[in-house]
Amino acid sequence: MNIRHLAEADYDRVISVIDEWWGGRMMSDMLQRLFFIHFQETSFVIEEKHKIIGFLVGFPSQTDPNIGYIHFVGIHPKARKEGHARILYEAFFEKIKELGCDNVLCVTSPVNKGSIAFHKRMGFTFKPGTKVVNGISIYENYDGPGKDRIIFTKSLYEKRT
Repeated sequence: MNIRHLAEADYDRVISVIDEWWGGRMMSDMLQRLFFIHFQETSFVIEEKHKIIGFLVGFPSQTDPNIGYIHFVGIHPKARKEGHARILYEAFFEKIKELGCDNVLCVTSPVNKGSIAFHKRMGFTFKPGTKVVNGISIYENYDGPGKDRIIFTKSLYEKRT
């Protein structure tokens, strides 16, 4: 297994499988080439035998320099539950801390139960939204009409008492 920074050359390889990795959900529109060009330093790929099995696209917020934002994460369906996502997140956490960020934000869809469970295991909490469904705080219409989202937040430093 090899972890490295994302490169523009990875775009075609990732975009060709992304919708398949999401079970046919159209996700490719959310991951434009610009991310592979402009956010390489804070984005990562995991490869095995020269095949991409996972990636994370993230960057520091320009609005709030204390926040690192994870835009998109993908793990090949056959490689899930093997710790690859955790490795990618930890690489991002370390890099973003070097850049002065204290907190990480990320967003997922309320239908993505696997993502919700993963983020909870990683120590993320729900940011208060506009409604609560099944005990989960949700932002209605966050990404446009009918596109509700869950926003997660995580402190990169333990609180000292």
